[in-house]
Amino acid sequence: MNFHTKPNTFVAQVNLKVQDLERSLAFYKEVIGFKVLEQTERTAQLTADGKTILLSIEQPENVEPKMGRTTGLYHYALLLPKRSDLAKIVQHFMEIGLRFGSSDHLVSEALYLSDPDGNGIEIYIDREPSEWHWNNGEVEMAVDPLNFPDLLSMGKQQLWKGLPSRTVMGHIHLHVSELEKTEEFYTKGFGFDVVSRYGNQALFISTGKYHHHIGLNTWNGVGAPAPSENSAGLQAYTLILDNEAARNRVIANLRKIGAAVTKENNQFITSDPSGNRILLQI
Repeated sequence: MNFHTKPNTFVAQVNLKVQDLERSLAFYKEVIGFKVLEQTERTAQLTADGKTILLSIEQPENVEPKMGRTTGLYHYALLLPKRSDLAKIVQHFMEIGLRFGSSDHLVSEALYLSDPDGNGIEIYIDREPSEWHWNNGEVEMAVDPLNFPDLLSMGKQQLWKGLPSRTVMGHIHLHVSELEKTEEFYTKGFGFDVVSRYGNQALFISTGKYHHHIGLNTWNGVGAPAPSENSAGLQAYTLILDNEAARNRVIANLRKIGAAVTKENNQFITSDPSGNRILLQI
């Protein structure tokens, strides 16, 4: 099952603002294993397969360090094709002495780290959907320790060669200022289903019975402000919609609940109630 193709609505690309383009490029190429698709003096488009942009980074004029306790990016998540790919990148991280976090979420096995600006990154693989446990429309997820001996047995004698070409943007997890209006925005506006709730602090939403295409939390505080325009961090992310009719329907639904949708350079753009910018693509 492919949860990152149409007719599902899914995250395809994340655009970040960084303080130092060269520093970020070195990290994203040498540590994460991206290839550069296009580069200008202030921007770079990064790819795993040599043609699809997964991550765009930009160094704005008068850029400021990433602010704490604001809305915006918690992490974006790169989904690798196979478990052996995750084992290889663990070995690579260990060889270069990189510190990283990890977790077994039952539905997936994940690594956690941050880029030089403090933008959160998850790198993960999914377990087979047949192994996920659903109960009353909610998927069971946990934060268990990752079994490294078992994982690393998958990647022995295999050389890390960067991100596999079939890597996709698996999901995005956002800091938001509150959950009620945010839930309405994503469920009524876009048609996402809530598939997991973490008390009254976080919720996870998806289409097509995925464990989550988007995570939303208030861990930076209810009422957290949006970061400044020039702050390093999330600039926008892209949601892929099935077709033009689906996009028109989403735009109408968003406007019905009071959300603004604008068109810039032939691109439809909206923002969630916490100011996280979303590009609507088909």
